[in-house]
Amino acid sequence: MADVELKPQVYMDPRPKEYFDRYHRRARTREPSPMYEVVRIVTMLHGLITFRARGLGAENIPIGPVILAPNHASFMDHFFIGAFIRRRVRFMAKSQLFRPPLGQIVFGLGGAFPVRRGHHDEEAFITSFEIIRRGGAIVMYCEGSRSRTGRLADTAKPGIGRLALETGVPVLPVAILGSYQIRNWKRLRFPKVTVQYGKPFKFELVEHPTREQQQEVADFIFDKIRELHDELARVGHRAALRNARRQRRTERAAADGVPAL
Repeated sequence: MADVELKPQVYMDPRPKEYFDRYHRRARTREPSPMYEVVRIVTMLHGLITFRARGLGAENIPIGPVILAPNHASFMDHFFIGAFIRRRVRFMAKSQLFRPPLGQIVFGLGGAFPVRRGHHDEEAFITSFEIIRRGGAIVMYCEGSRSRTGRLADTAKPGIGRLALETGVPVLPVAILGSYQIRNWKRLRFPKVTVQYGKPFKFELVEHPTREQQQEVADFIFDKIRELHDELARVGHRAALRNARRQRRTERAAADGVPAL
């Protein structure tokens, strides 16, 4: 049976820059409201029960400013990424999501901020830099838009390379497996979803990186995401969970100075 078809993507948001200023102003000056935790709890329960979602390696996320770089295949990816993380993360989300009333409540109050599609949106980067300066965690998708097949894009967008170089903060790759099939819930088909958080790495700070430098770093980050995703797909959801549990036992045993079982 074929997957449920998605609506055509809209790559241009005609609304003026000024429409989104309020979201950027809030994201730059305030932390997410309690709405963040409300949405997180609801979507986490939904993910755990409906899609048997599991998060692996969340302990890899460092304290302090960090850029989380996941692949992107579903509108639910935002929520899957945040579900297994104790700290609040801030999403750079496509501007079409910021529509009243749901967009204002869930995304605006929840600490997300828009990137205006179809335009060179410097405001999104200014907001990102400010959140990172304040020690926050930014989620930015390398591919720019979501995959419709679950297959990762061939190349990354340079924006994440710019953010990594101009801030010099750790980048943590994230692989999400299975989320592209979530749209099949309409046919009562509920896929398993696994989120794998990788190991952080960082780049030397470059104040004014060239376009080529931005692209080179973006490609490096995307290669790390691809490695995580390919390994998840190779071993499968269940084996990945078993391996993660075995790894945690080994690490705890090593820390305690006793042999692992």
